[in-house]
Amino acid sequence: MTEPQKSHSEQDLSRRKVVAVAAGGIAAAGLGGTAFAASAADGRGGPARADADGEVCYRLTSETVEGPYYIDADKIRRDVTEDRAGIPLLLGLKVIDSETCRPVRDAAVDIWHCDAAGVYSGYEDQGNGGGGGGPAPTGEPPTGAPTGAPPGGGHAEPTDDSRYLRGTWRTDRHGQVTFRTVFPGWYRGRCVHIHVKVHVDGEWTDAGYEGGHTCHTGQFFFDEESVLASAVVEPYASNTAERTTLTEDTIYDQSGAQGGLLKLRYDKRDIARGVHGSLTVGVDPEATEDGQGSPPQPSTSASASGSGSATASPTASDS
Repeated sequence: MTEPQKSHSEQDLSRRKVVAVAAGGIAAAGLGGTAFAASAADGRGGPARADADGEVCYRLTSETVEGPYYIDADKIRRDVTEDRAGIPLLLGLKVIDSETCRPVRDAAVDIWHCDAAGVYSGYEDQGNGGGGGGPAPTGEPPTGAPTGAPPGGGHAEPTDDSRYLRGTWRTDRHGQVTFRTVFPGWYRGRCVHIHVKVHVDGEWTDAGYEGGHTCHTGQFFFDEESVLASAVVEPYASNTAERTTLTEDTIYDQSGAQGGLLKLRYDKRDIARGVHGSLTVGVDPEATEDGQGSPPQPSTSASASGSGSATASPTASDS
């Protein structure tokens, strides 16, 4: 069913169909409640406020542009892999109110990203040629690269019915949600990343997630050590697109966890066995952040109490 929307960018998720959602059913091996560790100090050395359970409170996690390839895909699921080859990735998120440190329960969390070859489902005829969430790359496009996809903000209408590596799931009473997917690949102009939206104040019913608003639009990022490790594993090794590094990326704000940098755990001897990624996402449930236009500047104040941010840059070596 489709509910009226204020705009494309303020997604109601009303077309989504709900499957059985167990309140405590998202825990995955190795990603329990203690897996969402963060630095106890911000990037300036100041203490970070924590709740009674020791959970670090972030400043607001950085908002970013939505990119052209968001689809309200009617895919209410935790496993978004479908038939895509790649390194297994278990993505564990905890959504909290950055003001109160309390978990945001019953939120609808969307993720979407490209496959190992740098291709987005729904836009396969665009190939691996840029777009997907950032400014247009400079210089001449590589030979054979697709054209016509709007770079950065601005929505592109889907060109096919594929919907792999996309899905939505519900946060539990602890604000936690877990997705099974594959380690993303890359395409010209962007570092390796995953898109995310958090929708709140809607209602989960048998017909779908009704109403509500988008309180966060962001992206998750991967440290260079993990990306370089993935690049020698097939099918990533066959991806010949020019790769942008984390420090070169124009969307990642270089602020570590606050900017969306995932904490990663994997066997450094064999990343192909799988990766666990985790992050606590601090949001303002009262805000509307639809990801349209230019990304806002990072918040300079976390809350009325002035709590510190977790700006450490966790890498695989921290695991």
